[in-house]
Amino acid sequence: MSVTNKSKRRGTILDEIMMHHREQLPKRKREVPLADLRGFAQLAPPPVDFAAALAKPGVSLIAECKKASPSKGLIVPKYDPVAIATAYVRAGARAISVLTDGRHFQGSLAHLRDVKEAFPQTPVLRKDFMFDPYQVYEARSAGADAILLIAAVLSDSQISELQALAASMG
Repeated sequence: MSVTNKSKRRGTILDEIMMHHREQLPKRKREVPLADLRGFAQLAPPPVDFAAALAKPGVSLIAECKKASPSKGLIVPKYDPVAIATAYVRAGARAISVLTDGRHFQGSLAHLRDVKEAFPQTPVLRKDFMFDPYQVYEARSAGADAILLIAAVLSDSQISELQALAASMG
């Protein structure tokens, strides 16, 4: 599984989002124990090579499925991530990024799972606020081929740990 890094910058909305994710993760861990999630991740089909898809000749576009954002509010009222991804793939997108943050972007892992099921040969990136290995297993078990790491909210050791874990999954 591939990893994409964003540069180090801090902002109040980012801090708020991270605080929310840190508060919510223990609940998710109680609902689906890590051991179970690891098993689900192992059952997922092998990941599609995200970097190889982007390295093909020509323009390489990662198209994003996003229902809402903190700055713009609701962007797509009748949000259908599979229909959006279909249009992107038909237009030549090399990969699809799916927002999975529920509170601030109205996304979900189900959206990612649906897009991946519709496009098993297209690399799909989980775009969320990743900071814990549990989230990497969530991403892989939902079918993600890559994850986004936001360096502004992670220590160097967290980046290394999450990147190594993602790489170990393919």
